[in-house]
Amino acid sequence: MDALKKIEEFVLSEGASLSRIRIGGLIREVTPSYCRISGLSKFVCLGDSIEYGPRGRTQIGEVVRIDDAGVTVKPFDDRIEAGLGTPAYFAGDRKLRPDPAWRGRVINALGEPLDGLGALLQGDRPVSGESPPPSAMKRARVQKPLKTGVKVIDLFTPICEGQRIGIFAGSGVGKSTLLAMLAKSASFDTIVVALVGERGREVREFLEGPIEPNLGRSVVVVSTGDESPMMRRQAPKTATAIAEYFRDRGDTVLLIVDSVTRYAHAARDVALAAGEPAVARGYTPSVFSELPKLLERSGPGEEGEGSITGIFSVLVDGDDHNDPVADNIRGTLDGHIVLDRGIADQGRYPAVNILSSISRLADHVWSVDQKELVRRLKGLVARYEDTRDLRLMGGYQAGTDPELDQAVVIVPKIYEALRQDLSMLASRDAFMDLAEFLKQ
Repeated sequence: MDALKKIEEFVLSEGASLSRIRIGGLIREVTPSYCRISGLSKFVCLGDSIEYGPRGRTQIGEVVRIDDAGVTVKPFDDRIEAGLGTPAYFAGDRKLRPDPAWRGRVINALGEPLDGLGALLQGDRPVSGESPPPSAMKRARVQKPLKTGVKVIDLFTPICEGQRIGIFAGSGVGKSTLLAMLAKSASFDTIVVALVGERGREVREFLEGPIEPNLGRSVVVVSTGDESPMMRRQAPKTATAIAEYFRDRGDTVLLIVDSVTRYAHAARDVALAAGEPAVARGYTPSVFSELPKLLERSGPGEEGEGSITGIFSVLVDGDDHNDPVADNIRGTLDGHIVLDRGIADQGRYPAVNILSSISRLADHVWSVDQKELVRRLKGLVARYEDTRDLRLMGGYQAGTDPELDQAVVIVPKIYEALRQDLSMLASRDAFMDLAEFLKQ
């Protein structure tokens, strides 16, 4: 930074104000996905913001690569409206200033309002989209059970306050609907939702549908699929920063990100533009380091603070649950809920595969008797599914296997009891509801 120091000395010697000096360069290359700027290499860092374009149409981008010849800038707009020789200026680091008045608002990935309700009230404390997670040794433990109101989850994959869990599903299996059901939960002070790469028509459907009763305590960050990769990459970071703000105020926060896979796709596009090589199905190494950084920011805060309960949807490409991104996320989270296309094809929603789903913190929720009951129910379901082909071929005869006889009678009733949709009231006690249904 010797050059910057010389500039400062020059400005001070001339009696000018340093705040009036703008560090800039010139655009030397423009492509559909990025631009190259000369003259800024010694003055910027990765992640810094750059402003460029004619006055009145100023655009903003982020530095994604630096070398001696110049810097590579990825724009937040979907196209670059600047030509060769256009001036570009260093704009510093982006900061958000959340405020409790943001509840009930819909914003974009840069923290700008989208709902036509006027400017956002700015808080007194800036927060960054790149904040580190709380110290591992100072974080509170995750122990307090939560009721989601979704019977299949409260029974088989129960969630604790401050837990991070993923919903893994292919396209069209009911992932967004299940997220909407979870957003109706009354167990949280504040709800923060990031809609990443969603279809434009689904935004209003979500806002005026399942989340409308809770919109007054929600902040919704929207980046639709037609926006630039930079906006889709930034949206989950902005949502997490807002959730961290409310957590630090002592709130119990629900953070919903739909979907993390589209965030990974956007991060891949940015990394490829920066010149990173692809290592696994087109994904670059930085994608697999960015995912844990984002996911680890959710969870309990330090002792005495609030918590962020993270629900992350994972769009499984081609229904391959061993996809590199899905596998990386599954290993980072505190549990996973798997939605099965075969179950959805049978018309059973939520299409949760209870044998493939797991909550790593379930022991903090279940009593000893409940744990034994769930183990027994899963055993019956496994036996029922393992013998499906045998029963279809007529190879099953009642009375030859008492456990299978019990499974054939009980499991269809369990499946029927677990059916639930957005129009139904949330379950207050999933175990009691199941017991009442089985008595019928």
